[in-house]
Amino acid sequence: MSRRAIATEKAPRAIGPYSQGIQAGNLVFTAGQTGVDPATGQLVAGGIVEQTRQALRNVQAILEAAGCSMADVVKTTVFLTDMNDFKTMNSVYAEFFPAVPPARSTVQVSALPLGARVEIEAIAFKELEGK
Repeated sequence: MSRRAIATEKAPRAIGPYSQGIQAGNLVFTAGQTGVDPATGQLVAGGIVEQTRQALRNVQAILEAAGCSMADVVKTTVFLTDMNDFKTMNSVYAEFFPAVPPARSTVQVSALPLGARVEIEAIAFKELEGK
């Protein structure tokens, strides 16, 4: 099975020993993305709405660098620091998955890097060329 790192300047750089994304065969895995603006390296201003939107834009940028789109996502995991943000996060999340949303798990965690309120990771299925 082939395995390659995915990297793009349109998403925040990795702040540790990990890749923004990995393609392994037909699957693309993104690292968890928070609401960090890739241009500034800082969390976007605002609350859960703005952070969720930026986190999903970051996921989208990594997928696009791998030749995928949000429509190719089959599974996401959402980490929230406050489950009271669930309904609001859901409304923004739905904007990115208007038809046939992926399977998803959502869990509450005690803290996220940089004080983020949400982190989202995705797994996408990519058709391999010539198959």
